[in-house]
Formats: sequence, C-alpha cells, structure tokens
Amino acid sequence: MNWVSFVALFFVTWWLVLFAVLPFSLRTQDEDKDVTLGTVSSAPRGPHMLRAAIRTTIVTAVVIGIFYGLTRGLGFGFDDIPHIVPDFSHTEGS
Repeated sequence: MNWVSFVALFFVTWWLVLFAVLPFSLRTQDEDKDVTLGTVSSAPRGPHMLRAAIRTTIVTAVVIGIFYGLTRGLGFGFDDIPHIVPDFSHTEGS
C-alpha cells in the first residue's frame, strides 16, 4: 500500500470512528442543570471536540494498525474474506 492509499484509508476510517466516538463522555446542559437561555436542554455542555478528536485519532491508529498487521504481517487480503468462515456444508458421512 502506497502512502496516498494509507492516508486515504486513515482519513475515511477517522471520519467513521469520529461519529462512533463523539457521544462518549458528552455532558448535556440538562445533566448539569445549567441550561443557557435560547438553547435546548440536550445541547452539549462546553466544548468537547478536542477530546473527541484525540480519542478518534487514537482509536483510528489502533484500527489501522490491526489492519496493517493483518494485511502485511499475516498476508490477508480482500480475496480471503470468503474463506474466513469455514464451509460446513460438506460434512463427513453424507
């Protein structure tokens, strides 16, 4: 995998992980009992995007590291996906 493909894969994975990680440790104004006038009570309390970006980068690095280990270290590829689950249709004695 060349570096352009690696950066593209990291970028796409980062965005997917961002939406999965975004709600973690989110405090709403209603939970803190301090609702700002003109906002809904379910609005986030204070900025939390920096923590979410850091968590997203760490999780994405782990996911990409696992992917890199499977593809480069163990030699798996997209052609191996159908062979991951064993074929149980051919049983002995039938």
